Amino acid sequence: MTAAENVCYTLINVPMDSEPPSEISLKNDLEKGDVKLKTEALKKVIIMILNGEKLPGLLMTIIRFVLPLQDHTIKKLLLVFWEIVPKTTPDGRLLQEMILVCDAYRKDLQHPNEFIRGSTLRFLCKLKEAELLEPLMPAIRACLEHRHSYVRRNAVLAIYTIYRNFEHLIPDAPELIHDFLVNEKDASCKRNAFMMLIHADQDRALDYLSTCIDQVQTFGDILQLVIVELIYKVCHANPSERARFIRCIYNLLQSSSPAVKYEAAGTLVTLSSAPTAIKAAAQCYIDLIIKESDNNVKLIVLDRLVELKEHPSHERVLQDLVMDILRVLSTPDLEVRKKTLQLALDLVSSRNVEELVIVLKKEVIKTNNVTEHEDTDKYRQLLVRTLHSCSVRFPDMAANVIPVLMEFLSDNNEAAAADVLEFVREAIQRFDNLRPLIVEKMLEVFHAIKSVKIYRGALWILGEYCSTKEDIQSVMTEVRRSLGEIPIVESEIKKEAGELKPEEEVSVGPAQKLVTEMGTYATQSALSSSRPAKKEEDRPPLRGFLLDGDFFVAASLATTLTKIALRYVSLVQEKKKQNSFIAEAMLLMATILHLGKSSLPKKPITDDDVDRISLCLKVLSECSPLMNDIFNKECRQSLSHMLSAKLEEEKLSQKKESEKRNVTVQPDDPISFMQLTAKNEMSSKEDQFQLSLLAAMGNTQRKEAADPLASKLNKVTQLTGFSDPVYAEAYVHVNQYDIVLDVLVVNQTSDTLQNCTLELATLGDLKLVEKPSPLTLAPHDFANIKANVKVASTENGIIFGNIVYDISGAASDRNCVVLSDIHIDIMDYIQPASCTDAEFRQMWAEFEWENKVTVNTNIIDLNEYLQHILKSTNMKCLTPEKALSGYCGFMAANLYARSIFGEDALANVSIEKPIHLGPEAPVTGHIRIRAKSQGMALSLGDKINLSQKKTSL
Repeated sequence: MTAAENVCYTLINVPMDSEPPSEISLKNDLEKGDVKLKTEALKKVIIMILNGEKLPGLLMTIIRFVLPLQDHTIKKLLLVFWEIVPKTTPDGRLLQEMILVCDAYRKDLQHPNEFIRGSTLRFLCKLKEAELLEPLMPAIRACLEHRHSYVRRNAVLAIYTIYRNFEHLIPDAPELIHDFLVNEKDASCKRNAFMMLIHADQDRALDYLSTCIDQVQTFGDILQLVIVELIYKVCHANPSERARFIRCIYNLLQSSSPAVKYEAAGTLVTLSSAPTAIKAAAQCYIDLIIKESDNNVKLIVLDRLVELKEHPSHERVLQDLVMDILRVLSTPDLEVRKKTLQLALDLVSSRNVEELVIVLKKEVIKTNNVTEHEDTDKYRQLLVRTLHSCSVRFPDMAANVIPVLMEFLSDNNEAAAADVLEFVREAIQRFDNLRPLIVEKMLEVFHAIKSVKIYRGALWILGEYCSTKEDIQSVMTEVRRSLGEIPIVESEIKKEAGELKPEEEVSVGPAQKLVTEMGTYATQSALSSSRPAKKEEDRPPLRGFLLDGDFFVAASLATTLTKIALRYVSLVQEKKKQNSFIAEAMLLMATILHLGKSSLPKKPITDDDVDRISLCLKVLSECSPLMNDIFNKECRQSLSHMLSAKLEEEKLSQKKESEKRNVTVQPDDPISFMQLTAKNEMSSKEDQFQLSLLAAMGNTQRKEAADPLASKLNKVTQLTGFSDPVYAEAYVHVNQYDIVLDVLVVNQTSDTLQNCTLELATLGDLKLVEKPSPLTLAPHDFANIKANVKVASTENGIIFGNIVYDISGAASDRNCVVLSDIHIDIMDYIQPASCTDAEFRQMWAEFEWENKVTVNTNIIDLNEYLQHILKSTNMKCLTPEKALSGYCGFMAANLYARSIFGEDALANVSIEKPIHLGPEAPVTGHIRIRAKSQGMALSLGDKINLSQKKTSL
């Protein structure tokens, strides 16, 4: 029996605090009470029977005093009662009273009220006694012709279950239902009838479908879904039928129901790999994404498109649809946009890159015009990165992209501007022909840059790549414009003095003469005044940065001025002009040094920045060829090395990705013939409907389950000892956000255990969903109890509890068996993930919980220890392999992972090999873990502590 055919039972919530009533009081209520009292009494009887009470004395009372009532609530409760009440004697024969009940059922099946008829038919699906059903068969058949669709619909279901369980009672059921289906007009009745034919007599279902295959589009969506399932199953079992039904699937792609379109597209892809079929299915998926408003639906359907792309032969078809895929960017959700851009980037080729870039440029400009939303900045960043990748892969596009992107260097959002700057830096190094354009654009936007970090990067680029006399002069002009009036200290003091009111005093201390490191004199004026908190005046950007105390940009400026001055000297032959330019550069550096030493900035200049500026002054005063080489050649070579290493790494990861996707077939591989393949060997042709149903029920078969160690037995936890009166063991099934405990309870005694209850409690961020209901266990009997636990965050949780029970006939108190603790492993929720260095550093600074773990291991090799930690924590190493290669006695690496709840975990491994202790000495050092939540940091630390030592196999 498949998962789809499992019988559904009625579940009843039992209030645990109420005292069970006596049989006499219940009998009294059922006999003499009014309808309300009888309803309440019947509910109590049902709950008591569910708890294991037999109550045989009440059966006749209910038949006499409750069964004849016409109240609908009573009728509904009676159906539940007849479902659960024992209907046979201990030797397995049907109780005499059941004949009376059977007569009551027959009357209900002929009742004028369609609700009573329909619910009775629904109830008959749950009956397992053929003797009770036999007298009812004519009445059930008659219900197929009832005027109301509710009755007919349930009549079909009743006939289906009776035919499946007791075929001899209605041997002509498929024929009967086929005739019913031909004449039926109601969609839900047709769906149930067709569903029955699929499972009971597939040939008849196919015959019916063949007769109306052209009208399939006019059917209701519930029937269309069943038709898709039938076609899939038939073609799956018998591939020669594909040609007969594939046109029908094509037609269903045009259905008005999104569910039908989704299933039809999925089925079409599994049935045919022809480019037209793939294109039609992909187009259908794209339409669904655009038209559906739910973001979860969009993400699921996008995943299906990503799956299609993974197939090498389908990729080319999808490349033609890139422009359609980009229509999804109209969705405001960032996750959807992120996935869409990634998919588009994977599909980009020389044929469609131009169109892609045009669309992305429009999107970038659009983000500039919309009102600021928290995701707008992140979206702009995504677009910039996508354009960056396109330009690196297709250099011809860079010239179109750069002018648009460079406008964003003056953006308020530093992250997006930083991405643009990184792109510009790579482009100016790689593409010589674009250098004049980039320098020109950079000079245009230079004065508008608002962020100091971007300003530093722009200075570096201008200093490194300005090669003509005119460009160098332009850079100097821009720097002077950005610095404002010089000398800075004097002009600032004058400004202060001019703007202060007469009653406010300013005292300028006596000027001190200082000797700098180069032996020249520098004057420092100490300004001491209680300046009023007035509105900040408009200062030139660079001057503003310096007065805020950010002198790192000054060191960067000094290097840039030195580079362009040295280059100017080599370009211009006139000594006078050379000296004039160098003097101007030195004056700017000296005035910044002077400002740094004064009390004007909010923070004084650091010694490092003083050293750097002083060094640049010294280089310009000497102008030696060696320094010229270092400043103008070595810097660029370093960048070139870094970019080539990065490119190599990207190529390597792409190669690994393509190797994964390319299905390599060896010359001596066996050829599989479909006709000769046993049904259980058709692994590549798994039933998608069955798989999706299992996935929804949480019974997904993981790929690693092929390994016997990863089987179910590996996850069984023993909860009690073998000598305990009750033995219990649990299988822990982790299904993303919830944990299912399947507990096997075995009564090892010769007594009947009543009210045997599994009592559980949790520690950590776990929550018990429902209390398992009590059981009655016969001597040496066993039962399975299921308990659901919800998980709210990533941390180690513990489930503990006990089993309590009463011994039948004993006067003693309740007995109790304490269970062992079940530890929930954090690794089930952690997955490796990747992020950029900048994001890692930002998160490292933001996360407040840190856990420092001391390395205590028996592993003697640094690399081996790192691999061991990666394997045991499910984290990903962000430090590139090249940086870890070689051997130098120590190692530092950054690790990153993300939980299924969206929590980030960072780790920094700093380890060394103590050489002085000999070659066999184990690795020493520390691992620092940072996370947003305390539980994540502690749990990850515990996991590392437990798994540090390598177990000898």
